[in-house]
Amino acid sequence: MSIKRMADLDLSGKRVLIRQDLNVPVKNGKVTSDIRIQASVPTIEQALAAGAAVILLSHLGRPVEGQYDEEASLKPVAERLSALLRRPVRLEKNWLDGISIKPGEIVLCENVRFNKGEEKNSDELGKKMAALCDIFVMDAFGTAHRAQASTHSVAKFAPVICAGPLLARELDALGKALETPAKPLIAIVGGSKVSTKLTVLKSLSAKVDQLIVGGGIANTFIAAAGFSVGKSLYEPDLIEETRQLIEAAKRNGSDIPIPVDVVCAKEFSENAAATVKQVADVEADDLIMDIGPDTARHYAEILKSAGTIVWNGPVGVFEIDQFGNGTQSLAQAIAESPAFSIAGGGDTLAAIDKYGINDKVSYTSTGGGAFLEFLEGKELPAVAILKSRS
Repeated sequence: MSIKRMADLDLSGKRVLIRQDLNVPVKNGKVTSDIRIQASVPTIEQALAAGAAVILLSHLGRPVEGQYDEEASLKPVAERLSALLRRPVRLEKNWLDGISIKPGEIVLCENVRFNKGEEKNSDELGKKMAALCDIFVMDAFGTAHRAQASTHSVAKFAPVICAGPLLARELDALGKALETPAKPLIAIVGGSKVSTKLTVLKSLSAKVDQLIVGGGIANTFIAAAGFSVGKSLYEPDLIEETRQLIEAAKRNGSDIPIPVDVVCAKEFSENAAATVKQVADVEADDLIMDIGPDTARHYAEILKSAGTIVWNGPVGVFEIDQFGNGTQSLAQAIAESPAFSIAGGGDTLAAIDKYGINDKVSYTSTGGGAFLEFLEGKELPAVAILKSRS
């Protein structure tokens, strides 16, 4: 992808403004999971090593825009970042009218959402942000799908703009998976509703060689194939659209296999008994909770032959152990496959964690909504402006 990268620029003596994703969970004034903060450290260290004065931007939570809110303050983030970097990180509360900073120093600007116009992508606000720096670095893939002042407007007015290492790596991995994939390309799309993933399913079905569906999404496909789904969650008003999707995939030379067996329960609970049934034998009071062992074996075989695997969403209620075998089988197959694999979405990352295959997936994407929009084939606003100014 032809965009300027931070590594290509001379940062010595420059004021470098880096938009990061430091939106982490905070409880009682302490960060409870610092994965995103850890991920941001190498970018900061690179900029410091190159002789830059480093200014950081991020949002945290959903405060009322334009109002200071102690609960959404980045103070705990500054403290954690300082501990990880082993050097002071100064939290600047009133930063819009200018910051005093020298090369080698780090300033974290207070929550960008405390400024009116942030979420409306205000040009006036973007100009003030741009005036703080010589170089603007976009390094927050998780917010790249939102056109906001700190991700988009600032990039219109900053003297020089580029992608940071985290963003560049994410775009390279997604490009490798979707723009120039090693074939066959196989996608797994799970989740509870077809409606929330319809655009993704349509976009992927035109690109992939096989599309595996799971979770509540698969129920609508099972119903579209003429089988009963009992009292499982499905979307009857999308049956026709689902049938069209299956037909369109066939015309494109790809395939959306329907599960041959499923794991059912009579109630949605942690203690519910799991029963394996052929898909044709699902009863009126059954809940489909997972794909069955024959289906899992079939899908694992498909994944063995893959050149590229894109994974978004579990195929069953894996949080409850007796309904996690399908997701575990696919996770294992992905781990053992020599294919280039990319996975994204909160539930998917939780499954990767649960089954201990973190180091076996080629790339895990941290951007939930941005990852989905990329899969939908949409141009991400923050990436579009990087391209247009490169």
